[in-house]
Amino acid sequence: MNAASPPVDRSLSSSGKPRLLVIELWGMGDLVIATPFLRAASKKFAVSLLAKPIALELQPRLWPDIKIFPFTAPWTAFKKKYQVWRWPLLDMWRLRQALAAEHFDYGLSGRWDPRDHFVLRASGIRRRLSFPRLNSGIFLTQPIARPDPLAHHYDYWRAAGQTLGLDLPLRENLPAFPRPAMKQIMVHTGARLPTRVWPLDHYQNLVGRLRADGHYVQIVCDPNQLAWWQQSGETSVACPRSVSQLLALLDQSGLFVGNCSGPGHLAAITGVPTFTLHGPSLPEWFAPLHPAAEWMEGKSCPYRPCSDYCRFPTPECLWNLTAAEVWPRVKAFVERHASTTLAPA
Repeated sequence: MNAASPPVDRSLSSSGKPRLLVIELWGMGDLVIATPFLRAASKKFAVSLLAKPIALELQPRLWPDIKIFPFTAPWTAFKKKYQVWRWPLLDMWRLRQALAAEHFDYGLSGRWDPRDHFVLRASGIRRRLSFPRLNSGIFLTQPIARPDPLAHHYDYWRAAGQTLGLDLPLRENLPAFPRPAMKQIMVHTGARLPTRVWPLDHYQNLVGRLRADGHYVQIVCDPNQLAWWQQSGETSVACPRSVSQLLALLDQSGLFVGNCSGPGHLAAITGVPTFTLHGPSLPEWFAPLHPAAEWMEGKSCPYRPCSDYCRFPTPECLWNLTAAEVWPRVKAFVERHASTTLAPA
């Protein structure tokens, strides 16, 4: 008789590292904030990431060593997120089967989101770590204590990393990616959500002041803003249709000015100092990860922070912030970097 085959050891990947599934199902900015954790984890684990398809575009630049499971979770939609009859239930079942087949040793979410925790449990992962909420600890094997309520979202990833034996630096000690000085200032006027967009005529005023000071400004916008800029006489406005196109523009930029948005976070993680206009969101939670990042907050509002939804017809906290008020802060920001990251125009 032939000798019996030895049992298959599924505790390690082909690289010899334990398998780790990370869940981050929200936007580009959220994925970028997870980058220091993902980079550190990939040195110790064979990391897979369950994320929106945009992660496939970010992967080559930010985390080339990790595997992506692309998935758009229906509960991350801006509207009608709980119309379950519209959910792609067959695709969700197939995803669950694919994740279970990986035999992950660890599963982790950086959010205190019961939906993430249920996905970890449904995928049959042995050790499941996250921040419990609303009794979601029943889906976890290792609950993690939540950071302070005003902690930056990066601090959740740092706390999760410590649980896995990863020593991530404090946010203020994160290093900036080194890059040569560039003459171009990128002014990005878009954002995923309308409540985070400063008025375009305010941006036009700001751009005029920067150009009057002798700076070369590249306006970058979202597709729904392109016609407005063209009708306003901007013939060289850029409208990137992919992450690679956006990265190409950032690689030519010495500074970034814009809304609280994914492009701003991407600028920071690639080494570009950022100046962010925060309306409904809080910089304590979502400031870009760059040691030279600066920001200006919108007007006070009894409902702030409201993040994605506004009780008023327009986000008054942001729209009532005038270009005349913003300009001195932006001017000082640019002057601070005139001799380092910003080359002469």
